[in-house]
Amino acid sequence: MNFLVRMFLRSLVAALLMSSTGRAETIPADPSGTWLTENGEARIRLERCGAARDHICGFIVWMKDPLDPRGQPIRDSLNPDPEKRTRALLGHQLILGLKLTPEGRFDGDIYNAEDGKSYSVSLWRDASDRLKLKGCLIRFLCQTQTWKQTLDVQPGQLVGLTGDAGGPRADREWASLPAQAKAKSAAK
Repeated sequence: MNFLVRMFLRSLVAALLMSSTGRAETIPADPSGTWLTENGEARIRLERCGAARDHICGFIVWMKDPLDPRGQPIRDSLNPDPEKRTRALLGHQLILGLKLTPEGRFDGDIYNAEDGKSYSVSLWRDASDRLKLKGCLIRFLCQTQTWKQTLDVQPGQLVGLTGDAGGPRADREWASLPAQAKAKSAAK
């Protein structure tokens, strides 16, 4: 089953479960899926990550303008890590292991390639097809965006699984497989 069909089915099942239980306010909705940013410039795929798959990571899987004026991929040239400065922005990880809070939100850090800095972020589903993302420079200087879920595929969009050809690349600290998957792979 291809990735897009799996993501659609997951979203559909989550929406059905939330509507049938009547407890949507008390059960945090998994934000996994592909989201169009508020300005329409990029699509971000959110997925479970970390060894126990208990965090949320996000990857740029589509950009409206992925090339610089010379026709080359736009690079992460302002990254504080010199090893990451030559990587293309398309496919890179910008949401870095958000953790579920008692309030049902996912909190952690987001990397901004436009200035090479990371910021505190909180995200949550506002509706079945809308995600709120609140980023803060400092505690009282915050901005909230609304991202819309997408189920279609645009030309140039990465649709492969994370780490595979045609998919985004996880930063080293989030690339590990869950312990069960490692054990199954070793047994084969």
